[in-house]
Amino acid sequence: MSRKSKAPIDVFSALADATRCQIVEILRDGPVPVHELAERFPISRPAISRHLRVLKAAGLVTEVKKGRENFYAFQRGRIAGAERWLVAISTAPQKPGANASEEKAAPNRNGAKIAGKNARPARPEPAAPPPATRTKKPKTELEPALNQMGFDF
Repeated sequence: MSRKSKAPIDVFSALADATRCQIVEILRDGPVPVHELAERFPISRPAISRHLRVLKAAGLVTEVKKGRENFYAFQRGRIAGAERWLVAISTAPQKPGANASEEKAAPNRNGAKIAGKNARPARPEPAAPPPATRTKKPKTELEPALNQMGFDF
């Protein structure tokens, strides 16, 4: 019978972006209006709002409207839940013989030992490719900028 995982995937997914981590670090000291958050980043205010939406959906921040301003506050309890989960899985006792595969470890490419029955012997490193002699094609104004997750920043 399988148990449903209580892993805080939504928290880890929300924190998998450097900008969102920086937002959480700023909010750690207390609620901040959205316009002040946007001023601290080199990206547009709508892009900051999209990051805040992801953090809000994960329960890491809350939005409080005061007059004409929207303040965002960090919710420490969601991080505490993720921390408890990490501690629980890292300190769980192992079953006897769980480390048996580590005894028969094979070296990887760098000579370090890797465990498991599918461990492969070391292979010689491939030769480094010759340095590139091509020059980059200049970006035309008609080409859209590629960016992570479709954000326009």
